[in-house]
Amino acid sequence: MDQDILVRNNVKVKGQGRQSIIFSPGFGCDQTVWKSVADAFSKDYQVILFDYVGSGHSDLRAYDSKKYSSLHGYAQDVLDICSALDLKETVFVGHSVGSMIGVLASLRHPEYFSHLVMIGPSPCYLNDPPHYFGGFQKEELLGLIDMMEKNYIGWANMFAQTVTNNPERPEVKLQLEERFCSTDPIIARQFAEAAFFADNRDDLKKVTVPSLILQCSNDIIAPAAVGEYVHQEIPASILKIMEATGHCPHMSHPEETIRLIHQYLEEASTAGSLVVRGVTI
Repeated sequence: MDQDILVRNNVKVKGQGRQSIIFSPGFGCDQTVWKSVADAFSKDYQVILFDYVGSGHSDLRAYDSKKYSSLHGYAQDVLDICSALDLKETVFVGHSVGSMIGVLASLRHPEYFSHLVMIGPSPCYLNDPPHYFGGFQKEELLGLIDMMEKNYIGWANMFAQTVTNNPERPEVKLQLEERFCSTDPIIARQFAEAAFFADNRDDLKKVTVPSLILQCSNDIIAPAAVGEYVHQEIPASILKIMEATGHCPHMSHPEETIRLIHQYLEEASTAGSLVVRGVTI
């Protein structure tokens, strides 16, 4: 069964460290987006990479439209991987919706995780005035889903450009576009619906695992107000504003991403985990 899980999610393990660190991709991406960042941790950590079912080299036969109609299905896969590898006190690094998948996993089994690192997280993409600004009107997201159905290639081009929002790094936009186009359009659309119409705001205050929030500058997908909101709601959290622009700093600005994660983990280690399970000691 454990081997089936590792094959299902195309799990790759490398590195020499005692502590493990698992990298969770964002929407429409596979584990290859982490290459630059993950390699930098392989000397000090056991690095774990995986693909969501339906992306990368995962086992497409395992795709279940009911299970993956919500983020809870993806969170269960993360927990399955942790169980299969017998992980404890793992550093979880999630990008975008991968961050919320990590949140949901940590609520069910906090003992699996020592820290959550969230890159461009958003608990809710919809605006809910007057107290919450997620960045999108419902009509905009419905239009996005409709475009995926009618012109998937055109959507992939447009969305990759919106996500990166970085004209100086056109290669990152192309890399994202290629990954979107390599995913089955039906699976991609269902994942988009699960991600963009989720509302995990109430889950944030329940998080007990110490967390780092990395907020990019000029991020259209997860605006600065969202990063502030996540920080305010998660009790034991730290917010860092990045110089990196766009929504994919692990691809466009890997050096800054690596430095901030390393700094956070080193400070936590040096302090002897000053914050444990949301309590300052």
